[in-house]
Amino acid sequence: MDAYCVSPEELPALDIERLGPATVDSPLAARRRRFTEDDERVSVYTHSHTLRAVRSGGEIPTFEVAGPRRKLFFQPRTLRCGIVTCGGLCPGLNDVIRTVTLALIWQYAVEKVYGFRYGYAGLTANPPAPPMELTPEVVDDIHLQGGDILGSSRGPQDENEMVDTLERMGISMLFVVGGDGTMRGARALAGVIKRRGAAVAVIGIPKTVDNDISGIEQSFGFSTAVEACRAAIHSAHQEARGAWNGVGLVKLMGRESGFIAAQATLANSDVNFCFVPEAPPVLDGPGGFLEALERRLDVKHHAVVVVAEGVGETLAGQKGDVRLDISGNAVREDIGPLLHRRMVEHFKAVGKPISVKYIDPSYMIRSLPADSNDSAFCLMLGQNAVHAGMSGRTNMVIGYWNQYYVHIPIDLATLKRKKLDPRGDVWQMVLETTGQLRWS
Repeated sequence: MDAYCVSPEELPALDIERLGPATVDSPLAARRRRFTEDDERVSVYTHSHTLRAVRSGGEIPTFEVAGPRRKLFFQPRTLRCGIVTCGGLCPGLNDVIRTVTLALIWQYAVEKVYGFRYGYAGLTANPPAPPMELTPEVVDDIHLQGGDILGSSRGPQDENEMVDTLERMGISMLFVVGGDGTMRGARALAGVIKRRGAAVAVIGIPKTVDNDISGIEQSFGFSTAVEACRAAIHSAHQEARGAWNGVGLVKLMGRESGFIAAQATLANSDVNFCFVPEAPPVLDGPGGFLEALERRLDVKHHAVVVVAEGVGETLAGQKGDVRLDISGNAVREDIGPLLHRRMVEHFKAVGKPISVKYIDPSYMIRSLPADSNDSAFCLMLGQNAVHAGMSGRTNMVIGYWNQYYVHIPIDLATLKRKKLDPRGDVWQMVLETTGQLRWS
């Protein structure tokens, strides 16, 4: 898993901020035999080569292990807590909301739990909708639904205004669910809170269906997405086989990272070409994709092509298909229709038939209920987030690393985009499974 991690030189400080000393006895002591001790750590690195290099330079970097503590910072019964979800939909959002709510109420007996509606906009002075009080009855069966009971939104808001809302409502703990941009917002909130000297914990729960947050092995929703993508690829395969020189083209999520496309390809070995942003293909010329597709159809008369949405940043530029918006920013053509058009144009030029069926399941996948793996994963993330907040930790996210749930500084989660290693084992397996050329 070291390929998913930043280098030792880039690694920020891994200490987790705390609001103050934890002196309150945990109410969990009456029914729990084991608590996590503060000195329990897990190594950031696992590969022997990396460990030797790090050890030669000093102490091996470690993450703090997540879990319930014997002593708390907060008096639970006087607490008011909040949850906010930001960014796009993702399988498992309702599972996280439900778990955090029930852990706060059933395990710690807090006073109130509020859900802020429609992302950070719900924390402003003029929110699109008032906060929703979350109770066991409200969240009872929301994990069986897709979507997000709180609603969401994108884009930043004024952090001082949001902290004003937290203080006005007496919120002492805020759980922020979102991607790297959302976590940057959470870090800004924690910074304002610290400058004001307020006792408000900010705990992040990373959400990205693309699985591209730094310092985290896997994010919730990824398992559900891969399974749904496998079904889409199966449909594309059947469509391709049902036509002479048929091509099933499937566009999957992955703006900058190709984890979903790669994993779905491995889960369905009918894929003949898989394109990801980290290893984009060459379209034209000798050895290019179009020539390789032509050879494939000459022999098998059908093919399946999987492409991550972010590949368009490279492929569109190969033919100069770039236009500018009114601000002068490049606007790329959607990679799915672009590939569809280029395939049809190429085969028309060489005088051969082709029948392309294009499938884009992205929004259908994002709104699905979580599968069993993601549901259990969300429960563990949510409960550990609550335990972290109760202990007074702040400016951190809950992550999964080296088979442990751990506390990760937001600085690491937002350091850079996690990418698929084009020289790593996963991509090598993709190349071996598809039989495609290595274009980069």
